[in-house]
Amino acid sequence: MTIHTPVATSLATPIALQRPHVIEFGAGTAPLAGRWAAGRGFRRILVVADAFNAGRVDVLGLEGEVTVFGTVKPEPDVPNLDEALALAAEVKPDLVIGFGGGSAMDLAKLVAVLPGSGQTLHEVVGPEKVAKKGAALMQVPTTSGTGSEAGTRALVTDPATQNKLAVQSLFMLADIAIIDPALTLTVPSAVTAATGVDAMAHCVEAFTSKKAHPLIDMYALEGVRLVGRFLGRAIADGSDIEARAGLSLASLYGGYCLGPVNTTSGHAVAYPLGTRHHIAHGAANALIFPHTLAYNAPVAPEKTAAILAALGLPASSRQEEVFASAHRYCAELGCEMKLSALKVPEDDLPVMAGEAHAIRRLLDNNPRDLSRDDILAMYRAAY
Repeated sequence: MTIHTPVATSLATPIALQRPHVIEFGAGTAPLAGRWAAGRGFRRILVVADAFNAGRVDVLGLEGEVTVFGTVKPEPDVPNLDEALALAAEVKPDLVIGFGGGSAMDLAKLVAVLPGSGQTLHEVVGPEKVAKKGAALMQVPTTSGTGSEAGTRALVTDPATQNKLAVQSLFMLADIAIIDPALTLTVPSAVTAATGVDAMAHCVEAFTSKKAHPLIDMYALEGVRLVGRFLGRAIADGSDIEARAGLSLASLYGGYCLGPVNTTSGHAVAYPLGTRHHIAHGAANALIFPHTLAYNAPVAPEKTAAILAALGLPASSRQEEVFASAHRYCAELGCEMKLSALKVPEDDLPVMAGEAHAIRRLLDNNPRDLSRDDILAMYRAAY
């Protein structure tokens, strides 16, 4: 077995960290949305939300002409985006608000930049191809997982290829992010677990990436610590506002990690579960997490041990111990850890492995080379 040593960055390595211009954080901050919008004279507001959050837009305290696109899918695809863009073309909003989880916030980013730009979605896939920003953008997360409120990327599934299209642009950075942990009190325990592991995975993968950087490491490791401290509490008692706030902060820190560093093998291996079999993104990440953490342990032993310690688990860098600890941690949170239980057909595993291996934008930054057969072995071990 050949193990490749990861490329290390140093304190002197250039890096850029972009964050929303304004961040409002804390329980009870949701009504600041209306005050901020009114103070800047925004009168035509388009809220992009899933069906549940579309029913509680009033908590934002918005004034003026408020239109709600309330049919965001859990894994939004191109037709779902097209519906939102069609409504935006009618409304011509001066402010777009993403209100929900990562799916709503990702669509909101694209709705803020594409209408009237003359650009199609496929023309802006990739880094920094968006021509301009058409409307102001506010992000209000209602889950603690994606960190999309802090980032400049949007992911949409292309039904023709069943792959995720990734758009990255500074024009999609929020003008304001309002993070009110009280909005997450209604999140069910299973979703709390899956989204919490997603937030943790953002931090873990950035921490162990070839692009890992000391500027981001502090957010990454603190994000993992917050999940280790508060995720179990939030699952046990959904009304624990301190635990909810801790997870909201972990999610935000995970979002900081996504911009300059991004994720690696965990997300690449998890993506086909969502695009091909419509498994929620957080649940897919939780199932895959122990496999990729253990796989990378030989080339990132100190960081792997630090991750386990931050989660409150015995510090180790031995692959078997790392896998056992991480798998037990996710299972005890209530996450489903078997692909067969999620109704993934066994004969689709080779196709999934091929698709995951093709996601070079993530895998090329994994600290250890990962072949298609390695990915297939992970899927089979998880079956």
